Amino acid sequence: MRIIIVGLGKLGTTLAEQISGEDHDVTVIDTAAKLVEETVNRFDVFGVVGSGADCDVQKEAGVEKCDIFISVTDADELNILACMISKKLGARHTIARVRNPEYSRQFSFMRHELGISMLVNPEYDAAFEISRIIQFPAAMKVEKFAKGRVDLAEIALKDGNPLCGQYIRDLVSKFRSNVLVCAVIRGDKAMIPSGDFQLLAGDRITLTASHGELSAFFKSLGILKKRVKSVMIIGGGKIAYYLGKRMSEIGVSVKIIDINRERCRELAELLPKASIVHADGSDSDVLTEEGLDSVDACVTLTGMDEENIIISMFASGSSVEKVITKVNRPSLVKMMSAMGQESIVSPRYIAMGNILSYLRARSNSAGSSVRTMYKIADNMVEAIEFNAAESFPAFGVPLKKLHLKRGILIGCIIRSNKVIFPHGDNTIELRDSVVVITTNQALSDLRDILAD
Repeated sequence: MRIIIVGLGKLGTTLAEQISGEDHDVTVIDTAAKLVEETVNRFDVFGVVGSGADCDVQKEAGVEKCDIFISVTDADELNILACMISKKLGARHTIARVRNPEYSRQFSFMRHELGISMLVNPEYDAAFEISRIIQFPAAMKVEKFAKGRVDLAEIALKDGNPLCGQYIRDLVSKFRSNVLVCAVIRGDKAMIPSGDFQLLAGDRITLTASHGELSAFFKSLGILKKRVKSVMIIGGGKIAYYLGKRMSEIGVSVKIIDINRERCRELAELLPKASIVHADGSDSDVLTEEGLDSVDACVTLTGMDEENIIISMFASGSSVEKVITKVNRPSLVKMMSAMGQESIVSPRYIAMGNILSYLRARSNSAGSSVRTMYKIADNMVEAIEFNAAESFPAFGVPLKKLHLKRGILIGCIIRSNKVIFPHGDNTIELRDSVVVITTNQALSDLRDILAD
C-alpha cells in the first residue's frame, strides 16, 4: 500500500519505522527539514518538507495515489484539516490523531460528515487500558478480543507461584482451567512455547481464556486479588482526566495530585466526584500525607518517564498492591521489568497498535481481514484477530495437520458466539473469528499463517 505520514514526532517516527518494515511505500511529511532528512536516512521511506495541510505539499507526496493518509502532528486542527484535504485530493482512507477531550464527543460526526476514516486519541486509549488493568489487578496487562468474550492477560511468575516448574502441557489437567499460555518472556527474549516448555520463576507469561476461566485459574493459583476500590493518580494530564472519569463512573474512589494549580481547578470542575490535590506528586512526604499506603492502586502519569518510574518504585515500597506506570521510551520499559515494576503503559505504542490494526485490515479487504490487533510481550509478539474469509484454503483441516509458519499459535476460535480454545482435532471454518499469536510481525491475512 501507499501510505503518507504527516508529523514526525514520537508517534509519527515510530509509525514510519514499523510500517516501512512491512513492505509498504511510505512517504513522510514534516515542516522540519532535519527531521525529514533523518527519517529518510534511517528508514526506507520518501520525504517531503512542508505543511501536511498544504495542497501542493500533499500533491508532491503523491496523495492522489495514496491508500492511507495518516496525520499525527501535535495540532488536532491541523490533523483534521490535512485529512479532509487529502480525502478531497484522492486519498482512499484517512487517520487523524485528535487528543483534545472536547473533540471526543464529535468523533462520530467527524467520521461520517468529514470523511475521516479513523480517529486516534492516545490518551483516551491509554486510560482505557489502565482501567482494564485496575479492574483485573492480578494481571500486568489485559486485552480483550471477540467483543470482550476472550481475555489476554500477562502475569509475572514470582518465586512460590504454583506455575513455576510446570510444563505447559500439564496446566489444564493440574489446574482444571481451560487456559492457554501463548507467549513467554524470559530475560530479553519473547517466545511462543510448545507443550514441553517448562515455566520458571522470573518468566512473564501471557494467557488467553474466557473471563470466567481466567478468574478461576487465578483463584486456583492463589493470586486472585480483591477488587480495587481506591486509586491515586499522580499527574493531572489528559490521561488522568479520562481515567478519573471512568473510575468515578464505576464507583472507584479517585484522588489526583498535580503540581499545576490551574489544572487542578479545571479537574475539580470536570471531575466533581474525584478528590483533586494541588501538590508535588514526586514529594514522598506529600504522598505519605495524602494516604498512599492506604490506596489499592497508584497510577503515575506525569510528563516525565523518569519521574513516573521513581514515584512507582516508592509506591511499590509503600506496599501499594497495584502500581501502573506510564512510560514511552522502550529502553526504560526493559529496565523497569528488570527492577520488578510490572504494569507499564505506553500511549504511543497503544496508538501505534490501533493504527497498525487498521492498516492490516485495509491491506487485504478481500481476504481474511484483521479485526483486532495488540502488541504484547514488550511489543515483540502480536495477537491478531482475523475474520476467516473464503480465501482461506484450509477450512475443515484439523489444526494438527496444518503446516504453520514458525512462531505462530492459534490462540482461540470464535464460532457462532462460542469460544473454542483449540486442540489438535479442532478446525477453522468459514466466518470463524480466529485469534493468532505470532512473533512474525507482518501478518495481514489468515492465509499468512500457513507455511509455503
